[in-house]
Amino acid sequence: MITEGGHVAAGEAPAIRILLVDDHAVVRTGFRMILDAQPDMSVVGEAAEGAQAVRLSRELRPDVVLMDVHMPGVDGVAAAREITDGPAGVRVLGLSTFDLDEYVVAMLRAGASGFLPKDISPEELVEGVRIVHKGESAVAPRLLTRLIGTFVRASRPRPAPVTGELSCLTGREREVLALIARGHANGEIAERLGVSPSTVKNHVTSLFAKIGARDRAQAVIVAYETGLVHPGS
Repeated sequence: MITEGGHVAAGEAPAIRILLVDDHAVVRTGFRMILDAQPDMSVVGEAAEGAQAVRLSRELRPDVVLMDVHMPGVDGVAAAREITDGPAGVRVLGLSTFDLDEYVVAMLRAGASGFLPKDISPEELVEGVRIVHKGESAVAPRLLTRLIGTFVRASRPRPAPVTGELSCLTGREREVLALIARGHANGEIAERLGVSPSTVKNHVTSLFAKIGARDRAQAVIVAYETGLVHPGS
């Protein structure tokens, strides 16, 4: 089943255009009711599996694709990879009933800007969509904490943070990356380092470009996998 539509109130900024992707119609209906009730959001389409999601993403050019991981045929990970490799500006927010660490990592590596469990509250879902639309990452705290504590710790060891991917970073950029990996926002980093928030933002932009990170979630993975920070530090 595929439906299309959308609405923008006269005189207001365009709503965040959302594509819902889930193989369960009742789930899509529930999400549509929550999101369409927001004044700044509009569900413009629905897809029941990954191939439909890829096609509709190219046709409708949504701002955010709310993507289930487990679907028949092309799954959410494969679909997310195709979508994020396509037209710029389309962001994917992964969802799953099973918040296993490998699913989170697979979606982030496929280019998703975030990952949320389906048992989140309506308010958390709405906020996640807004965060992803702004170009930031939305990963449920419990998932990111487990991701750091289990999967990243079990990843292949690397000898030193000053070699490999991080050799291109300045000392201050490595310091900022370490603070990002420990969960600090830009304002907190600025306060800790005694610099302005705009300076921190410039460091973040620069280091993301150097390590090839799309957002903070991918930067956290790089920081732990390279040994710049360690679980529990």
